[in-house]
Amino acid sequence: MSEPEPFDARQDLKDAPRVGGRMRPKDAATLILFRDGATGPEVLMGRRAPGHVFMASKWVFPGGRVERGDFTAASTGDLAEAARLEAEVPARRARALALAAIRETFEETGMMLARPAPAASVAGGWREFRAVGALPDLSVLTYVARAITPPGRPRRFDARFFMAEASGLLTPEPTAGSGELDEIAWMPLSEARTLELPAITRMVLGEAAERRADPGRIPPFVRFVRGSHIITRD
Repeated sequence: MSEPEPFDARQDLKDAPRVGGRMRPKDAATLILFRDGATGPEVLMGRRAPGHVFMASKWVFPGGRVERGDFTAASTGDLAEAARLEAEVPARRARALALAAIRETFEETGMMLARPAPAASVAGGWREFRAVGALPDLSVLTYVARAITPPGRPRRFDARFFMAEASGLLTPEPTAGSGELDEIAWMPLSEARTLELPAITRMVLGEAAERRADPGRIPPFVRFVRGSHIITRD
């Protein structure tokens, strides 16, 4: 079924202007981290560096593209949202999406959604994560939303948004990370909503806050069909 959402379709198109050309969306994953602060919920936000081609200087959640190593990386815990994700993609791809959200968050913020484990030497994007003695924990993830970037943009992603509580972190405060985000901070939810956010980030932030209160809330799917944004919940 379709239903109206607090989503600014015009702003979404302005966030990443059309540049022409045909590009197939790439799988990507994002992680929204929450904690309870002194005055209410806080969320981890990062500001993209101004030199980026895509969403420059915007405040976003950590995340990025799925990499080959995400399909074979070791992990602990079962993905609670597996059934919902596997209704969209094969089980192996669903797991890779969840792992990508954890890996990208570590790379961009230094924060590890993980459990302690013996240090291991592995190749690829998980090298640093495993070297410090940790295994990514899938059991603490909740699947919040899916969105596909409209066609003709400089970057196109088929992105899944996950969320987790800070209690699942081995490293509760951000570090410098990779430098893709030039500022990283825990922010009160009310303050985060006043930032310069991409339209999809603003919508998903609201979805995540609602999902914390209502675990049965169905994730929305946002896509661009025949010239218009469509939002469905199945």
